[in-house]
Amino acid sequence: MAEGTTAQQRPPIYLYTDGAASGNPGPGGYGVVLKCAGHAKEMSGGFCMTTNNRMELLAVIKGLEAIKWDNAEVHVYSDSSYVVKAINEGWLENWIRKGSFKKNPDLWGRLVPLLKRHRVAFHWIKGHAGHPENERCDALAVAAGGGAAAQGVQLPPDPGYNPEEEKLL
Repeated sequence: MAEGTTAQQRPPIYLYTDGAASGNPGPGGYGVVLKCAGHAKEMSGGFCMTTNNRMELLAVIKGLEAIKWDNAEVHVYSDSSYVVKAINEGWLENWIRKGSFKKNPDLWGRLVPLLKRHRVAFHWIKGHAGHPENERCDALAVAAGGGAAAQGVQLPPDPGYNPEEEKLL
């Protein structure tokens, strides 16, 4: 970016995300497509045991962490009702106010400062409905998780996965 360019002159960033877990819980992965001003970047990663919701949330985190400047205008597109409703319907604010994250506290705690760092809008899109970026994210997530495990790749453990959380309502 040219010297003297302000944050208001920077183009918006479009962040497409998806997560997948085979067996849920099971081997899982996340997929991210970032688009900005004609440029695109893809990212993915997988774990030997995790959940779909963790991977959906991690995809958003990884995408936001990849943004190189502060105060970016970011439009997140996700097929995860869990993630989108948590933000858009105020669930996250309630959890913060109560000081309690029943599930995935490590990831929600990692997301909160990223939401403060940028101007983020969340948009829900229907999954598996032919949206090109969502389909690409799904392919990345499946390949990085269950697909890699099926090919014998030794995936690392998800350090925040806690099977006891799955028993919580």
